Amino acid sequence: MKLNVKAFALTCGLLLGFGLLFYTCWIILFEGATGQVTLIGKIYRGYNISITGGLIGLVWGFFDGLIGGAILAWLYNLLAGKFQHK
Repeated sequence: MKLNVKAFALTCGLLLGFGLLFYTCWIILFEGATGQVTLIGKIYRGYNISITGGLIGLVWGFFDGLIGGAILAWLYNLLAGKFQHK
């Protein structure tokens, strides 16, 4: 069975991007918008605990998940073809 690289990459991108936005909104809901740079903010330039930072995180997370998902699906397809039972 092979994975569709484009579909898997898009799914990973959407999950990571919206997951980061949800995470940011969750922190804002319980602790308020601090604007502090977090560990994620050191990796994703412009990200902080604010609505604007959450949207920046959505974009960064989408592209990071897109690239990571494409690499993961491509690698899976490569290895699945080599270890396929005949």
